[in-house]
Amino acid sequence: MTKLTDSSNKKIISRRTMLKGSAAALSVAAATGVGGFPTLWAQDIKDIEIRMLGSAVTHQKPLEEMAVADTGLNIQQTVVDFGTIMQRVATQPRGWDIAEPAYQQLPGVWPLGNCRAVDTRRLKHWDKVIGLYKSPGKIWDDASYGQGMNPSLFNYTSTEDGTDFAAPESTPWLTLLPGNHNADTLGARLDIIGRPIESWAEFINPEFAGRTGLQNYPDIGLMDVAMAMEAAEMITYSNKGDMTLEEIDFTFNYMIDLKKKGHFRAFWTTFMESVNFMLSGETVIQSMWSPAVTVVKSNGVPCVYLDLKEGYRSWTIGSLISKHVEDGKKLDAIYDLFDWFYSGPAGAYFARQGYYMPTPEHTRKYLDPYEWDFWYEGKASTQDINNPFGQKLEPAGALRDGGSWKNRMGRVAVWNSTMKENAYVIKRWNEFLTA
Repeated sequence: MTKLTDSSNKKIISRRTMLKGSAAALSVAAATGVGGFPTLWAQDIKDIEIRMLGSAVTHQKPLEEMAVADTGLNIQQTVVDFGTIMQRVATQPRGWDIAEPAYQQLPGVWPLGNCRAVDTRRLKHWDKVIGLYKSPGKIWDDASYGQGMNPSLFNYTSTEDGTDFAAPESTPWLTLLPGNHNADTLGARLDIIGRPIESWAEFINPEFAGRTGLQNYPDIGLMDVAMAMEAAEMITYSNKGDMTLEEIDFTFNYMIDLKKKGHFRAFWTTFMESVNFMLSGETVIQSMWSPAVTVVKSNGVPCVYLDLKEGYRSWTIGSLISKHVEDGKKLDAIYDLFDWFYSGPAGAYFARQGYYMPTPEHTRKYLDPYEWDFWYEGKASTQDINNPFGQKLEPAGALRDGGSWKNRMGRVAVWNSTMKENAYVIKRWNEFLTA
């Protein structure tokens, strides 16, 4: 399999060096309103509460504490699943200030008019954001564009009050602030399986009947099985991210047959459900998110995130601003928080869990060189690799599953997507679950 590589010769500032000066820098910033966080007067900050609604993927207490310490803002995170995020964005727009859906949910919520656009001209670091969210929708010229909902197609709107989707970089207005992105495949317990796994086709291999886990999200779970069916040469889809009715039926009919034969041990919804199935060995191959594999490894269990020859199913999430947030101090504070997210500390925090942020140049400043080489360059680590909580993930000399950032994000087969026939997909998914 051909693997892509990338490299950088830019000087790296260690995370420790940067953090030593953070307290002093913050006090200066608070006093002057320039050169750091926040831009608001210190006496006003304590009165501004930013209510954030998101998933456990990103809404984690240590990150909240980092953001509060660095910005001085009063931040309150609420953790729910992605379905609940979409529901609350649609029906309770005054119940949150920032919400973080997945990009494939945008067609279902953005046209409702409950959100206000993000002004790129107010984002301090927008010029450092990767091309995935701009034009031509790729991080590198030789990267795969991917089938389905490429993020660039849904990242822009015509005006601040727009409810449409505009061409990439045709306006300064974003539907939402791009956040974490990653490239997903399958997690596997190779210590139990006892052999290499190189293809998505293994996901539907009868060898793993009763030991396979599928995520319980109709649009994503369907796509995982579709990746396997196409790899097994059962079908060639016109577009896995936007299947025809005939393709949907063919796929679900097979999925129902698999379920009746007992192929699937579990259908997980939450991050920790997926972790626990792999920790216990109840599943040996399953749909999985990269940081969930990180958690399994942190518990001393040798779970592997597979680098499969057909490529990756990729995703991204981002931050919406509620329409009820008016011009003024709260909106100013939200832009300060957005600038902080892109400034580096958050990027390093997520990098140590296997995620990527849109401003890698800034992330790099907060990682030690050996960490950057491991997480981004796909190189063997010269030291033990720890997660953000100080737990050992990999010993010195280890390679990251899936290799470099460029190998992962350069080989996107399909993006998580909401299909035009989404209502029919949900109908068939419910039939599948009850079969």
